[in-house]
Amino acid sequence: MAAFGSLVALRLLLAFSPIPEYLTDNHQLTSPLTSYTRLKEGVFLLKNGFDPYSGDLFRHSPIQLAFFSTLIPPNKYFYHLLWTTLDAITAWNLSRIWQARSKVRSSRREALIQACYLLNPYLLSPSLALSTSTLDNSLCIFALLLASQGRRSAALCMLALLTQSSLYSALLIFPLTLLLRYGPESRLGKPYAVSEWHKCLLPMAQYVVYVLLLAAISTLVTGNMGWIRETWWAT
Repeated sequence: MAAFGSLVALRLLLAFSPIPEYLTDNHQLTSPLTSYTRLKEGVFLLKNGFDPYSGDLFRHSPIQLAFFSTLIPPNKYFYHLLWTTLDAITAWNLSRIWQARSKVRSSRREALIQACYLLNPYLLSPSLALSTSTLDNSLCIFALLLASQGRRSAALCMLALLTQSSLYSALLIFPLTLLLRYGPESRLGKPYAVSEWHKCLLPMAQYVVYVLLLAAISTLVTGNMGWIRETWWAT
């Protein structure tokens, strides 16, 4: 726990240092689909009565748009705190997934997993740049953790939320369904063929229902379906 606290403290020091100022608009770390600057502009347009999806400027999901325009204060320092907190939670969840898979408790191994996530430059740099890919990573790991715990509805709901900002995430429904069906334990020592595929159809159907429900909510938020072209079909 002490090692995890030290890692989080280090991440907070980096987040509130001058370093993020040089990374925010770096095109190697963010894209139009994940840019903090684009997110701010979309929130500004929505609050002033304009449709953020009427042009080619805004690519974030309507769920993120509603979240950041209503619940999150428009303060960059709060954003850095939120991003760091999400990374810390995700690192913790990743170590819990390892516990569920290995059935072993090892504080040293857990600290190593957490350090590999929190100090990974390919994850650290976009997080300091306030890329919304950090939010997607958090949802993805959280969905896997819930699936490893057998919490089907919650896991599928998290995956549906992730799909709103990244349509490619829908491909995760297949491994997630198998994780729900057979559990997180490693079976490399005793492999066996997957059977009773029909039992995997119910979680997939439930996932589709969640995606359609969130799509309907997104349409209500924006007032039209133009967000689909600007988010799901964006490249």
